[in-house]
Amino acid sequence: MSFLNQLKTQAKALQTQRTEEDSVFEERVNATEKACRTILPYFQDLARQLSVIEPPSPAFSLDGKTPWPAMKLVDFRVDARRKRVKDQEVIDYVGMGWRVVPQHGKPGQDTVSVNFPIEMQRVESRLMMGPVKHERHEVRHPEKSVLLEVRYTYFTETRGSVTATADHETGQVHFRLLNTDGFEVLNAPWPAARINQEMLDELAKRIVGQPSRFT
Repeated sequence: MSFLNQLKTQAKALQTQRTEEDSVFEERVNATEKACRTILPYFQDLARQLSVIEPPSPAFSLDGKTPWPAMKLVDFRVDARRKRVKDQEVIDYVGMGWRVVPQHGKPGQDTVSVNFPIEMQRVESRLMMGPVKHERHEVRHPEKSVLLEVRYTYFTETRGSVTATADHETGQVHFRLLNTDGFEVLNAPWPAARINQEMLDELAKRIVGQPSRFT
């Protein structure tokens, strides 16, 4: 075989490989976009219903010892953003957020005190995660100036959210759940092809505190 024919064979093989790769990529993009277009109207409808229902929230506590009052989920809002993938406009992410407020009355003030570094780290991470409006006060020994404890005065109000971020190149949707089971962040990647009404129903159950298979 001449050198030119060798180059032709090599070029043909590469062309076939690239065509196959483009086809796989296109399938992933389409599957991911379909999933996002399933999520968006579901979130929009869910937000409307839950804004009326105002379901009770899970239990919240900054230090694991001092419980917040009975809380509820209110003011559900949905947002979506778009991006371009290879000159094609697609959904970048879909998000739904809500406020967590007392079931009765307005948010009030409370205080927790900690004196161990690991407890301090846990409380401060939850305050930032909320975010929770608060003030930090260090209590020191009057003579030795040694730190005795840290007091956090905070308002009993926080936020929760679910964000579904599309990864069109891998054909996945990455879910990030904030404060759906107390102060926590849960990250859960899902294959786009598996996202359907049943799966989103399980997610909705988790948001309102019912037994759920969503992980």
